Amino acid sequence: MHTGNHWGGSFELSNTGNNAEDDDHHRNNGTSEDWDRASLYHRQQSNLDLDHNHQHQLNDTQRSWLLGPPDVKKTKYVDLGCIICSRKALKWSILSFVIAFMVIALPIIIVKAIPKHKSHPPPPDNYTLALHKALLFFNAQKSGKLPKSNGIPWRGNSGLSDGNDTNVKGDLVGGYYDAGDNVKFHFPMAYAMTMLSWSVIEYSHKYESIGEYKHARELIKWGTDYLLLTFNSSATKINQIYCQVGGGQNGSTIEDDHNCWQRPEDMDYERHTQTCYSGPDIAGEMAAALAAASIVFRDNAAYSKKLVRGAETVFSFARDSGKRRSYSRDNTYISPYYNSTGYYDEYMWGAAWLYYATGNSTYISLATNPGIPRNAKAFYGLRELSYLSWNNKLPAAMLLLTRLRLFLNPGYPAEDMLRMYHNTTCLNMCSYLQKFHVFNRTRGGMILLANGGPQPLQYVANSAFLASLFADYLTASGVPGFYCGPNYITIDALRSFATSQMDYILGKNPMHMSYVVGFGKKFPRQVHHRGASIPNNKKFYSCKDGWKWFHLKKPNPNNITGAMVGGPDRFDQFRDIRSHYNNTEPSLAGNAGLVAALVSLTKTAGDGIDKNTIFSEIPPPGPRNPPPPPPWKP
Repeated sequence: MHTGNHWGGSFELSNTGNNAEDDDHHRNNGTSEDWDRASLYHRQQSNLDLDHNHQHQLNDTQRSWLLGPPDVKKTKYVDLGCIICSRKALKWSILSFVIAFMVIALPIIIVKAIPKHKSHPPPPDNYTLALHKALLFFNAQKSGKLPKSNGIPWRGNSGLSDGNDTNVKGDLVGGYYDAGDNVKFHFPMAYAMTMLSWSVIEYSHKYESIGEYKHARELIKWGTDYLLLTFNSSATKINQIYCQVGGGQNGSTIEDDHNCWQRPEDMDYERHTQTCYSGPDIAGEMAAALAAASIVFRDNAAYSKKLVRGAETVFSFARDSGKRRSYSRDNTYISPYYNSTGYYDEYMWGAAWLYYATGNSTYISLATNPGIPRNAKAFYGLRELSYLSWNNKLPAAMLLLTRLRLFLNPGYPAEDMLRMYHNTTCLNMCSYLQKFHVFNRTRGGMILLANGGPQPLQYVANSAFLASLFADYLTASGVPGFYCGPNYITIDALRSFATSQMDYILGKNPMHMSYVVGFGKKFPRQVHHRGASIPNNKKFYSCKDGWKWFHLKKPNPNNITGAMVGGPDRFDQFRDIRSHYNNTEPSLAGNAGLVAALVSLTKTAGDGIDKNTIFSEIPPPGPRNPPPPPPWKP
């Protein structure tokens, strides 16, 4: 009897033991044995249909809760902070970057990491090689107590009593001997220092590039230190200048610098000092030298200021209306050797340099005063005034002032005169060019600037420097050339002239000889020079003993390296004989021009000029700003 109530109501469980065992059996072994298999199949199908219908009634979230994740794969994303991208795209991006690094960047890194042999710099050109030697000439010409680093083994201390016959009592020790003698001519010495300073101001980067900047400055300072001793440089007004130490008179029989052939170290004769109580020429040149050097030594404020003060003092002496008489006039110790023919060129020259050194408009007003070029005959078109020398600074002064017009263009009131200086400078440059037939040339190509006179190379070197420098001015100002009348002259034509003349000096001539001692295989061996011609064998040779070395037909025992000799004659002929001083004697003035020309032309050390340093002291154009108001007080 079944006790279950199939229609509701109470449901009673049978408590008999057999029933419990049967329940366990069914629970453990399933019901397949108790159900008909056919009916079981229909029951399973019914359950599956019911389950399928139920699934269609659930959303994705519910199905995922009840049934777990579906079989369909979903795209996965990665949050990079600033952007969300698929994980697959990120993997491909990283893989692409790695492949690109391996293919492109890694080989480059490896190539860069492999040590290379550094390419050697280009060999120095002939101008650089000659410049190294040309500077040594000034070391060989030093007077006084020499530094250990002077570098000329056959030179020693000399002239240690110079100035003993003056009130300064021996305080004229130092400076440079002028040429092959033992005289200190202050006029050409000052000019040489101006030229060296000018070359350093314009081409300091070239000197630095070839390792000669400190050397060149040391040579300039050796000269300017001495020039400051030749007058009372600490005063504001002076009445004299010591203008020469040593020398001799023509026809004299006493022992002096001309009658004795003796090494400077052995001089035992009396050396007279020449005192000038007038001399606008020498004073104007000294002012130029000191002012130009003050720009070179701008990094040494105290010394630069000292040079400027000395330049202003000595220029005031030059401008003194009661002292306007040539320094060499009626002085037989000076006039046969360095006779000055005028001083208005030194007025223009000195005033231009003082303007650059100080920025004082008084000096540019003087340099452009119409009376200065008129008295100097600057615009007369005279051939003898178109080339630079120790006696004629006109072409250099006008070029220096043309620089002001090209780069600063100061305008009124200087513009009219500066334009005339500019035009005259162009005409001077035209005169150097062979196509205009102003100056003759030798068959070998050397320009004859001093009417074919003796010692021509000093003028050749100076003109090469001016032409090369003017070409650099035009290049820096963006001007490709200039006009000579209807003819247009390019910068290349100027440089071609300058290089042709310097190449002639360095050996490209009919004699196939370099006229700079020590440069090339063939150069002068019997240089007219006392120190170079007498052996440095620790023996004393008296005033007369030295003449045996003068007359000896053999090369000098000491090569005076870097000395540019006087040069060949108008027929390109050169006689290497010690007694022919017009051919074989060097000089400070000539070698200063040589150094300036060489540094302007060298390409080993770069191109161009230092455009701005020379203008450092010049105030900007236009009215100056008014002073600030005084501080407010309650």
